[in-house]
Amino acid sequence: MTPESSDKETPSAYIVPDCFRQYHELIALQSTRNGGVSEGVFSSLNLGKNSGDIKERIEENTLRLCAAARINHGCMVTSEQVHGTAILSAEKPGHYQGYDALITDKPNLFLCIFTADCFPVLIYDPQHSAAAAVHAGWKGSAGGIVTKTIEAMQSRFNSQPTKCLAYIGTGIAPDAYQVGREVALHFPSDTYQRCAFLLEEEKYQLDLGMVNYRQLLASGIPPSNIERSPFCSVRNHNMFFSYRRDQGKTGRMISLIGVSSH
Repeated sequence: MTPESSDKETPSAYIVPDCFRQYHELIALQSTRNGGVSEGVFSSLNLGKNSGDIKERIEENTLRLCAAARINHGCMVTSEQVHGTAILSAEKPGHYQGYDALITDKPNLFLCIFTADCFPVLIYDPQHSAAAAVHAGWKGSAGGIVTKTIEAMQSRFNSQPTKCLAYIGTGIAPDAYQVGREVALHFPSDTYQRCAFLLEEEKYQLDLGMVNYRQLLASGIPPSNIERSPFCSVRNHNMFFSYRRDQGKTGRMISLIGVSSH
């Protein structure tokens, strides 16, 4: 898994998961922060509409990413994410309100999740040409959003988890993710550990990537069908935006998945 750059006209960069590469009909990626026109704390490929960046720059960045991925920006499905577990079964493109997971079996619909520390999870069912994009922050993960998304794919598309593939994209690694006891206790005890140097403050390091990996496994997706990003949104600052590292003033990446008929 390596970042890929487009041609000179659209110099955006993104990551294509190796687990999806054999499916030529599938377009799946996670953008990096490189190759856009935004400046300052949003430099440079900021795609977050509510980040505080200039609207025209976000629009240009979106067009650049779509050109690099060779998709029509008018076919994107996005949502105003609320850190919940609501799932949209998308029938047409557009911007929706209140969904943190998107699923579809329609061609030429590209499901998009915005992140800057939370984990994006992309799922593909090649038997039914169905896809899902999940925004998994701590609240959504605690609510089992990945499990619920796979259940929705089973119900709507007859997806068989054993035949699905999944990619857990770049999010915040446990060594950079300190949380309070009230957050840690939402998760199995072996997915967090107390910070030895902050014992008096009851701080814990939470492995949110592992939480979502286990939800994929528990749902029936084989470990051989799951890929995990080796990067960290905080540590790899030249590649990714991080809400925590940059104290809330930062851009957003997009993780995108969809089946193209072209």
